[in-house]
Amino acid sequence: MMAHLTFWQKTGCAGNARQLALLRASGHTIDVRDLRAEPWTAETLRRFFGARPVEAWFNRSAPRIKRRDLRPETLSESEAMAALLAEPLLIRRPLLACGGRFEAGFDTELIAGWIGLATDQTAVGEGCIRPDMPPNPASEPLPPADRGVFTGVDQHNQATGANSE
Repeated sequence: MMAHLTFWQKTGCAGNARQLALLRASGHTIDVRDLRAEPWTAETLRRFFGARPVEAWFNRSAPRIKRRDLRPETLSESEAMAALLAEPLLIRRPLLACGGRFEAGFDTELIAGWIGLATDQTAVGEGCIRPDMPPNPASEPLPPADRGVFTGVDQHNQATGANSE
């Protein structure tokens, strides 16, 4: 199965380069765009996140998140969207679009089921692969997108038993 998709990346990101290489090795054609150059609106960006909780919208490797200057789990949907629009490097990447479907992040299982991935290639995931990047103290596992429909942090916290205070 071959697909044509649009892939928004941070130009120069080694992780995104590995993801692109896997997609190309899988036979897909790709329209590559720079995430920072796109004229995002709340409407055009929101569709990539589907039913994911707000904290899953964010790039967990972003310096502000690693330093805990910004804690996505404490934001409402509107606060999160405002932060992402103001600072696109906070957006979980890559962003992918194909056939009317939109996804954020590089979940190989999800992508393999959606458009197909070569199985004989080296595993590729998300996150910064730069050796000079410190570990992320905020990198607890994010809930999967299919765990349930959440319209904001409060409903997510209620569903998971987390305390938003």
